[in-house]
Amino acid sequence: MTNPFLDHITNSLHEIESAGLYKRERQIVSPQAGRIDVQLGDTRHDRVVNLGANNYLGLADNPRLTKAARDSLDVEGFGMASVRFICGTKDQHIKLEQRLASFLGKEDAILFAACFDANGGLFEPLLTADDAIISDALNHASIIDGIRLCKAKRFRYANSDMAELEARLVEAKEAGARFVMIATDGVFSMDGHLAKLPEITALAEKYGAIVMVDDCHATGFMGPQGRGTPAHFGVAEGVDIVTGTLGKALGGAIGGYIAGPQPVIDLLRQRARPYLFSNSLPPMIVAAGLEAIDLVEQSDDLRAKLFENTKFWRSGLEALGFDLLDGEHPIVPVMLGDAKLAQEMATQLFDEGVFVAGFFFPVVPKGKARIRTQMNAALSRDDLEFALTAFEKVGKAIGVLT
Repeated sequence: MTNPFLDHITNSLHEIESAGLYKRERQIVSPQAGRIDVQLGDTRHDRVVNLGANNYLGLADNPRLTKAARDSLDVEGFGMASVRFICGTKDQHIKLEQRLASFLGKEDAILFAACFDANGGLFEPLLTADDAIISDALNHASIIDGIRLCKAKRFRYANSDMAELEARLVEAKEAGARFVMIATDGVFSMDGHLAKLPEITALAEKYGAIVMVDDCHATGFMGPQGRGTPAHFGVAEGVDIVTGTLGKALGGAIGGYIAGPQPVIDLLRQRARPYLFSNSLPPMIVAAGLEAIDLVEQSDDLRAKLFENTKFWRSGLEALGFDLLDGEHPIVPVMLGDAKLAQEMATQLFDEGVFVAGFFFPVVPKGKARIRTQMNAALSRDDLEFALTAFEKVGKAIGVLT
């Protein structure tokens, strides 16, 4: 590798660092949970309150899931060492796909290594240059990348702007698009806002469009029995295709999926490249995924605790005077604006025993840096009161609070 190339890369890293945008990883040396042990350099920080994980229901270290995974290891082995269509499909893979489809009210589902792969493999097999995709401006990077791999005409509408979505639908139809797909997150993960699915599905019906929803930040806890944002809004029948993950509320490991009509899933099995060319999910992940779905269907206790925590946390931050984005979701962003300020606040909060991360460009728009806090059912009231005290102390220290 040439020195000029490495010098160029090094200069790019220096620019990221000087702009306050450099991301540093902290090592967790305990199970993922409401409180975690963290290694930072030579120092270990024990029992840190964790407000940064997508562990909404607190299932990442749930005994039922870990037992299901452990039992599967003894019976099914560790890995499959194959893609699905060669010799990587077990009966448990099919069972999980069927359970996901039933849970989400769809005909079938297909598993991927992650939802990033699911979104990356969704659009290209289904749509051609004769078709069009209309995407919300704040959609997840995986949707954006998946659309880039597809030859369909691309349209974009401002976040949750229904007038602009309708204008794009008209534009796509007038451009002669054969089929039109509307693609949206169910929950916009940086803001915690829910997509306007009642309006989106109504417009889709009016213009004969297909609706695709990425529900990663909703499956398991939003809507009746945690069936996601389409169920939350009562429009599940109007959403044609749902993508999601096992890596957040449903255990927090790995694994993504697409659920939808049988012909769609059948074609994806034939042509979705991340499915065709990636190893199938390890059996222990599948076993834990099945257990997670059983758990969320059987009880509302964890969901009730999650939203109780969310309400308490949001009201506590508001009382302290922090600038929050409105919402009902367990994602509660604390708006700061400046990337370096977000980094500094996250660092000082960690020193006070609270684990959060600063979010800034390119993850969010420039000038919209924030601390994204996330509630989960594993947090106690004492944990939240401890974290509020830390937020108040650090907020005053850095000049965010007076």
